[in-house]
Amino acid sequence: MNCVDLEIIPNAEGLAIPGLTYIPDYVNDDEHNQLLDIVDQQPWSIDSIEKTRKIQQHGYRLDYHKDFLVASSYLGDLPDWADKLATRFFKEGLTSTALDQVTVNEYQPGQGVRSHIDCVTCFGKTIFALSLGGSCVMDFTDSVTKSKASILLSPGSLLVLKAASRYVWQHSIAPRHKDNYKGREIIRTRRISLTFREILFPHK
Repeated sequence: MNCVDLEIIPNAEGLAIPGLTYIPDYVNDDEHNQLLDIVDQQPWSIDSIEKTRKIQQHGYRLDYHKDFLVASSYLGDLPDWADKLATRFFKEGLTSTALDQVTVNEYQPGQGVRSHIDCVTCFGKTIFALSLGGSCVMDFTDSVTKSKASILLSPGSLLVLKAASRYVWQHSIAPRHKDNYKGREIIRTRRISLTFREILFPHK
């Protein structure tokens, strides 16, 4: 299978963000539930930036100070479940490089993440975010024009950031308990995000 065989929505839901791809139902219900079970069996730590969110790190442990990556340490190969997903991304043509770092973020209702662009000198040209659990709205802001757009991230969906969506548009999740999206009220529940990246030298 390659990326042309997938049900892909480029510039998700009509968003004019070059390089952004949204794939609904990237994993089926059984895969989704199995991944959630596996993640919940692993130990959690507290995110060094947000201070309240729980995270897991695989491949490399990343240490931040004032939003900047200041150090990284190699933890070993990705666990089987993560390596299978990274290999799938590669085989389907969604990335041309090997992904070697995964950060698992837990978002409880009311939690979010500040507007940012993933470190340009630390990570490769493609960022993947697989959503498990609850739904939430992710907001995007063009760093140059300040244009804004939003997308609903549903359970089992995959968000792929390349080109301008990776390097120009900031993304964030507002810290709230419910979202209003296209006339729908969506009550947030616990959400898990699996973020896959390639670590660049000199960070490895």
